[in-house]
Amino acid sequence: MLVSALLTSLGINSGLCVLFFLLYSIISKQPSNYEVYVPRLLAKGNSRRRSHFNLERLIPSTGWIKRAWKRSEEDILSSSGLDALVFMRIISFSLRVFSFAGIIGVFVLLPVNCMGTQLHEIDFTDLSNNSLDLFTISNVNIGSKWLWIHFSAVYIVTIFICYQLYNEYKYISSERIAYFYSSKPQPHQFTILVRGIPVSVCSSVSESVETFFTEFHPTTYLSHMVVHRTSKLRNLINEAKTLSKRLLHLQSEPSQHTYRHIGLFGQRVDLVDHYGKKLVDIEQSVRLEQSNVSLAEETRAAFVSFKSRYGAAIAFHLPQSTNPTQWVTEQAPEPDDVYWPFFSSSFMRTWISKLVVIVACILLTILFLIPVVVVQGLTNLSQLETWLPFLKSILTITFFGQVITGYLPNLILQLFLKIVPPIMEFLSSIQGYISHSDIEKSACKKVLWFTIWNIFFATVFSGSVLSKVSIFLEPKNIPAKLAVAVPAQFINVYMPKYETAGKFWPIVHNSMIFSLVLMHAIAIGIFTLKKLSIASTLLFPLPVLTLLFNAYCRKRFLPIFIAYPAEVLIKKDKEEASVPAMAEFYDKLVTAYRDPALMPIQYSVNSESLNRPLMSSADF
Repeated sequence: MLVSALLTSLGINSGLCVLFFLLYSIISKQPSNYEVYVPRLLAKGNSRRRSHFNLERLIPSTGWIKRAWKRSEEDILSSSGLDALVFMRIISFSLRVFSFAGIIGVFVLLPVNCMGTQLHEIDFTDLSNNSLDLFTISNVNIGSKWLWIHFSAVYIVTIFICYQLYNEYKYISSERIAYFYSSKPQPHQFTILVRGIPVSVCSSVSESVETFFTEFHPTTYLSHMVVHRTSKLRNLINEAKTLSKRLLHLQSEPSQHTYRHIGLFGQRVDLVDHYGKKLVDIEQSVRLEQSNVSLAEETRAAFVSFKSRYGAAIAFHLPQSTNPTQWVTEQAPEPDDVYWPFFSSSFMRTWISKLVVIVACILLTILFLIPVVVVQGLTNLSQLETWLPFLKSILTITFFGQVITGYLPNLILQLFLKIVPPIMEFLSSIQGYISHSDIEKSACKKVLWFTIWNIFFATVFSGSVLSKVSIFLEPKNIPAKLAVAVPAQFINVYMPKYETAGKFWPIVHNSMIFSLVLMHAIAIGIFTLKKLSIASTLLFPLPVLTLLFNAYCRKRFLPIFIAYPAEVLIKKDKEEASVPAMAEFYDKLVTAYRDPALMPIQYSVNSESLNRPLMSSADF
């Protein structure tokens, strides 16, 4: 019966997968969906809509599966960058770990668990009413020698995962170096961000930067770009973009009603004409604000560019002043990766924002316990009847009982989880990071720890441990409590906005190390409860060895993800020293980090004079 149930489940899932592939092969061939499935090909001109009808559009095809399967890592690397390749390797790494652990769990541990008699005999004819605990280690008898199989599985899985982690870290770090050697000169490789610039009464921020780096970096200093406060200007530009979209929408559909009364008692106007005049006024305000900002609103921060990567690295790694709060340097992100709104924030505001974010994350984690506890209550009919006695008559109906305990809890939890990533990304954006990639990495870490706490610990504890407050007063009992509670593609679609060269991988590595140590703690607690103290004692070295392995990986590979070695930078600089294109690159580097808000804009039409900014590019 068990095998039959598994086969039935696999058959249903396989049928759904086949149906999905067939639908995808039809939907992706419809011209109206090209923007979704092949936007990069459309942008490059490698694909175009076919307006005429043909029968092929309605016939499922499987050729795309072969083409997708044949894609090599070189194809992904050349078309989407190293970040996309690392993401694909994260997926394949996860599949290898899941497959290995799944084989051991299903074919080794599951039969051992089923042979136990700690709970009661398993009735295979009535599996739907049997607890899943019968298939877990809880069913293995106390002190049974079969527990040594579980002990061996912990060691085997740990060794396998650490081996895979080491290979992945080694491979990605080597690919990071190779990707750097093969890349063309990039502005962020030659540029650093300098903050805390001291300014005297008789000099500006720009003059201070020029004087300092000309004096202390005379052979490598190239140019600089002072950062301005442009929050007001950015709001005007966003307003102009929104108004331009409305205007284009009205102009593209002339059949729509384009007349409206402005205000409560205002006159009836043509919206196209009204929005056009309003857009011209906003653009005029933008140019005026650009003039004011570029002349006055300087921050004590600047992007400083150098003639070589090694020169930029020296300025980044060496303290620039005897006062550590002045001339503070950090690596510059790619120009398209810069999060410009951050520079509109003062130091005090940024510091306060960091404290607010910490408090907000803690509050969000605590408040999320409410839906988690509600979900746990919905999965238990007897508990639900105790909380809501008036639902007792409804819950006796099989259909409603299955919907409430099976479908509804998962739906509620997923709906709440959907709002977590956007919230975490918003909190990270006000935390003081200077690039979109740093914001996303910070948001990933927040979501990860939020998920670990709320989806694992809170879900586990809410059913049995939250009612026992004493657990928080006795941390040494947490492994034992957990031991009781726990068993009970890119190529055609995405155009990368920025490239971090695989900097996201250490997050995955650290997450796996944490998961391994947590598994060890749970295993120690389980063997303690099962009266197999020797196994518990022999497991104690495992988390220590895992942490030592992590420390070795951090020493061996992590520095490559923080900064490129000097030998790599110098070798790359020497290779490009005689390249004629470098002169043109340096010319572009001078203006690479100009704030987009200070660039000329033009959304309105039929106004040639508006194409010219109030100031020339030299004035910026």
